[in-house]
Amino acid sequence: MDLKYNCLIEEIGGLLQKGREQAARTVNTILVQTYWLIGRYIVEFEQNGKEKAAYGTFLFEKLSKDLTQLYGKGFSRSNLLYMRKLYISFPKSETLSNVLTWSHYFEILKSDEDLEINFYLKQCEKENWSVRELKRQMKSMLFHRLALSKDKQGIVELSQQGQEIQQAKDILKDPYVLEFLNIPEGHQYLESELEEKLISNLQSFLLELGKGFTFMKRQYRISLSGKHFYVDLVFYHRILKCFVLIDLKRGEVAHQDIGQMNLYLNYFRKEENTEGDNEPIGIVLGAYKDQVLIEYATENISNQLFVSKYQLYLPDKKQLANELNKILEEENNTLN
Repeated sequence: MDLKYNCLIEEIGGLLQKGREQAARTVNTILVQTYWLIGRYIVEFEQNGKEKAAYGTFLFEKLSKDLTQLYGKGFSRSNLLYMRKLYISFPKSETLSNVLTWSHYFEILKSDEDLEINFYLKQCEKENWSVRELKRQMKSMLFHRLALSKDKQGIVELSQQGQEIQQAKDILKDPYVLEFLNIPEGHQYLESELEEKLISNLQSFLLELGKGFTFMKRQYRISLSGKHFYVDLVFYHRILKCFVLIDLKRGEVAHQDIGQMNLYLNYFRKEENTEGDNEPIGIVLGAYKDQVLIEYATENISNQLFVSKYQLYLPDKKQLANELNKILEEENNTLN
């Protein structure tokens, strides 16, 4: 009797949870659609010259005050401005996501670039980011960091499809941003300390690495000819179906670091790969890198070995935006 009763409780609980989730999604969809319509009404009102002139530049202040008095919270000036921007950015209501909440849209619409807005919309849907995760990715300029390695067509595709993981280089970022470690500026840290902090903030690190990473082990020991070597961090990538080895370097990446990673990759390919595993990927992650040295050190290496930088502080938004605009302008000049 107790067993059957417990099963009954679990089944009812499952139904309730499912029903609540469906109700929340329905409420969210209706809320976003309603705010989109409010945005449309505001834009249509603004487009009628006489009415706009009558209310002047105080339209949103007055609207906020009157709607709040009549209908309660939710009609701050900033909310109304973003409702207007929601309609302008998505003039067709069917293009709105039924997954994202108004809080997601509120953050995404802080961007002034259509390409960036579309990217974060797609990426939120793909990776099921919470609002907190979305804020972090936008602050770390994820779109710009990914886009800077592409040509104009690649940037447009990134905006339309989000980040597509199809080959080894698709998982790379340059730089990786590790501001969540909260290492004070000027602090002389050791590589072991950097590794310890990454493990302690594994959830944030996985978010920075991107979709598909599963953590396997730290300080993975490799024994060869009586000598022991240790890979700092080992992951498995579910999409690419391969091991991803990461070695951390506190300063500049040296050519010896690349040779050592090549050894690790050869070992994993021969000793650790099983049926169905693809070639392993190696990433040497340092605070600095000399591009010319890296090119010579990696030339003729057949393994999937990459060198990337990390930084402990958020990137300069204006600098990255300027660099991205330069690429788009150069592509436009080439086409013209």
